[in-house]
Amino acid sequence: MFVDEAMVKLRAGDGGSGTASFRREKFLPRGGPDGGDGGDGGDVVLECDENASDLRAYMYKPHWKADDGERGRGRQQTGARGHECLMKVPPGTIAFDLEGRICAELIEHGQRHILLRGGRGGLGNLHFKSSINRAPRQHTLGKPGEAGQFKLVLKTIADAGLVGYPNAGKSTLTGAITSASPRVGAYPFTTLRPSVGVISYPERYETLTLADIPGLIEGAHENRGLGHRFLRHIERCKVLLYIVDMAGSDTRDPRDDFASLREELCKYSAALIEKPCLVLANKMDEAAAAENLKEFCAANPGIDVHAMSCITGEGLPELKERIYAMVKALSPS
Repeated sequence: MFVDEAMVKLRAGDGGSGTASFRREKFLPRGGPDGGDGGDGGDVVLECDENASDLRAYMYKPHWKADDGERGRGRQQTGARGHECLMKVPPGTIAFDLEGRICAELIEHGQRHILLRGGRGGLGNLHFKSSINRAPRQHTLGKPGEAGQFKLVLKTIADAGLVGYPNAGKSTLTGAITSASPRVGAYPFTTLRPSVGVISYPERYETLTLADIPGLIEGAHENRGLGHRFLRHIERCKVLLYIVDMAGSDTRDPRDDFASLREELCKYSAALIEKPCLVLANKMDEAAAAENLKEFCAANPGIDVHAMSCITGEGLPELKERIYAMVKALSPS
C-alpha cells in the first residue's frame, strides 16, 4: 500500500531541571554550591531520505516524541541532552500545520529541518551564588518542549511524469522502458498508486526517473476519483508525457482525450500546462491508429507527437532518447 498522506502528533523533549547541591569534601568546610544545569530536551527533526518510499511508517505510528533532557547533578555536572526524534521522509515531503501553513519542505537527500525544538534545561544553584547569597538553594525547572500536530504530504519527484486516461498504456510503458514492474491489466484503474521507475542509459552511465501517475478522469481537478491525490504528484515533474490511446479503444476519441487531460491539469494548476510536454501516440499497431493520428495532428498543430506501441516495442528506443534530450535541455549545464 502506497501512503502519501499522514497526520502525526509530535512533541519535543522537555528540558531537565537544574539541581541544588553543595560541595562537601573533607577539609573543605565552605565548598559552596555546585549544582549543575539540566540538559536540553531533544528536537523533532525531519530528514529527507531517498531510500524512504512513502509515509506508511507515520500512518501506523502517528505519535512521536523526543527524549527529555536529564536533570543536573552535583559537582557542576550538566545533565545529558535528550536524544532527538529523527523522522526520515522521502524526497518531496511537505509538513503542514493544522491551519494549512507550510512548516517544512524537503526536496534533496540529506536535507534536515527542525520541526519542533526541545525545551531549555533549568539552572543549577551555582548560578544564584552572590556576595550576599553564599549558599543559594534556588534552582529552576526545565522548560517544556514544543508540541504540535502536523499533516505530512508527499509529492513525488521525478524527471518525467506519465499522465493519461485509464487503460491508455501507462503501466505497460513504464514496465517496458524502466526497471519498475507495475501491475498491468486489461481493465481501467489497474494502477491505484503513483510509482516511480528508473530509465537507464548504460552507454552514458546515467539514469532518469519516470513517474507513472494513476489514470485521471474528468473532474479530477474537483477531486473526483482521488483527483488531487493523483494530480499533486505531477507538480514536481520536469517533463510531462501525455499518453493517448490513438486506436480509439472503447469508442474514445484521441483528440477529446488529449483536450480533456490538458483541461484537467490547467484547472488544477495553470503552471502544469506550461511544462515541456510530449504526446505519446500509443497503440499504433492497431488498424485505426494511423488515420486517428493524422486527424490528431491536424487538430493539434504545434504539439510534439511521438508514435509508438508498447506491445510491439515500436518507437520505444527513440522515446527514451527523446525523454533524455528533453530533461537535459532543462538541466543547468
